[in-house]
Amino acid sequence: MLALLAGWSLIGTRIDDYAYDLLLSFNPPPAHSSACAIVAIDETTLNDEGGPRAYRAILAKGLEAIAAGKPAVVAIDMVLADAGDPREDERLGEALRVTHNLVLPAAFVDDGHVRGWENPLPQFARFAAAIGNVRADEESHDGVTRSIALEKTFAHQRHWALALDAFRLAKGVRYIVESPREIQVGAETIPLARVGDHRSLRIRYTAAQIPKLSLESILRDPGLVNQFRNKAVFLGVTATNDRVVTPYGQRISGVEAHAQLFETLESGQFLRDASDLEILGWCVLIAALAVAIFAYTSGWRAYVLGALLLLFAHASPVIAFQHNVVFPYSAPFAVAWLCVSAAASYQHFFVRRQLVKSEGDRQRYQQAIRFVTHEMKTPLTAIQGSSELIGRYNLTEDKRKQMASMINAESKRLARMIQTFLDVEKLSEGEIELKREVFPISGIVDNCLLRIGPGAEAKNIAIHVGEIAAVSLTGDRELMEYAVYNLLTNAVKYSPPGTEVLVAAVTHGDRLHVSVRDQGMGMDEKELHSIFRKFYRTRRAESSGESGTGIGLSIVEQIVAHHHGRVEVTSEVGKGSCFTIVAPFAVTPVGPQSSPPTAKIEK
Repeated sequence: MLALLAGWSLIGTRIDDYAYDLLLSFNPPPAHSSACAIVAIDETTLNDEGGPRAYRAILAKGLEAIAAGKPAVVAIDMVLADAGDPREDERLGEALRVTHNLVLPAAFVDDGHVRGWENPLPQFARFAAAIGNVRADEESHDGVTRSIALEKTFAHQRHWALALDAFRLAKGVRYIVESPREIQVGAETIPLARVGDHRSLRIRYTAAQIPKLSLESILRDPGLVNQFRNKAVFLGVTATNDRVVTPYGQRISGVEAHAQLFETLESGQFLRDASDLEILGWCVLIAALAVAIFAYTSGWRAYVLGALLLLFAHASPVIAFQHNVVFPYSAPFAVAWLCVSAAASYQHFFVRRQLVKSEGDRQRYQQAIRFVTHEMKTPLTAIQGSSELIGRYNLTEDKRKQMASMINAESKRLARMIQTFLDVEKLSEGEIELKREVFPISGIVDNCLLRIGPGAEAKNIAIHVGEIAAVSLTGDRELMEYAVYNLLTNAVKYSPPGTEVLVAAVTHGDRLHVSVRDQGMGMDEKELHSIFRKFYRTRRAESSGESGTGIGLSIVEQIVAHHHGRVEVTSEVGKGSCFTIVAPFAVTPVGPQSSPPTAKIEK
């Protein structure tokens, strides 16, 4: 749509006009013998016959001389709307009376003060077979006459173009048959739709010059009129500055423009402007092809096809012109370039984005495989060693039970590890269906404290429970318990013996803050930015020698995000870390606080 608007703008219209002029110069109509001639009242005629004041006397002499040549039609391009010298008017009237198939001119005037038709005086009009409009200069932005209105209506009075009336009379046709999309002159159909109150036909200017004779030369040599037999003669003044400009850049008089229009009608090769619907349909097709090319092909094939589409879009006005259809150049040009560029750019960035994503996935899975193999090595080694001992040596029953128990424990550990990896992938892909239930946060904290108690006691770590708000959460209880337990496990795992871990759940506004604070070695800013990345192992994990997959916090973050919350971290090197789950809570309070503010967890 942007490209179409650009094509219909003033700049687009000028480009279309220049392209049309170029196409017209490269596709002139076929050469044929001219069906009309021009008799020019030029400078020589005016100088020799009395000047501009003697116009009507000169016109009368010209008509008398032309009549001897027996032309098929005589069309005059001199408006006879004002009374002149009675004797000259009388002689002119007689000359008009004896002229066969006379076409007199009417001019439409719109100068700001007067607006309407200037028709010939009744004493002259009664001798005319037709009265035609002589407005030849097109009101275009650049003053170039590319077309002439074949009809003009004002105040319920309509005149056909001077050349069209001359063409009708030359064909011996009495009436012009019209419809909204065409007009018919005898057997000739002109495909020309009405736009508003007029129809404009593009002129196919002939490459060969239409025969043009000076009226003075005819008066001196009457035999020259013999070449007018059965032709249409256009008589008018050429000794003025009132000129029209052709698409070839030539400046010609109005009477010559009417003669060119007559030749266009005579040739039968009419240029038809493409309709707005045709233009829109073609531009939509170009856009669809651009999308299809880059949607279904890629690489050099896509760019080759895109270049071919651009070439075809550039060539389409030329092909249409060869079939006598004037198709705009700027609209297909703008649509083709904009859509091909946009589609190619989209494909480039889409492919690049997909490449970056696939490369990231590849690296992630490579890293996952390394961690999986590393973490699985310990339980597999234990299982392998124990099974070999059972099979190779004759062990006591107690020893065999001990080995079997170890194999069972390590197998369960291995199964939990595999399940953890599967869970994190399902969470990432959104494949885990979350439950929707209301549960108290105090119950979650109590369960996690009971599970973490033995591990904390083994490291001589005291767990203090702060305020636990009497509110409920809405979501998946099991997953949220996993998230809290993971934070507690990390706090105990990465804290030195003899330190403390503080757990609290307080409300701020409509959010519940569940925090776990430890007294471990802490993290710097760089680590804080990467802490939730999958398979990322912090400096404290590596220095403590604790085993881990590096995906626990990633799972915690995704669980909390699925509950419309977030995980906040504050940490300082050497002073410990604080992980806080921030999530919306249910309005209804539940039960009393589960523990006193500073209770110490006992075994």
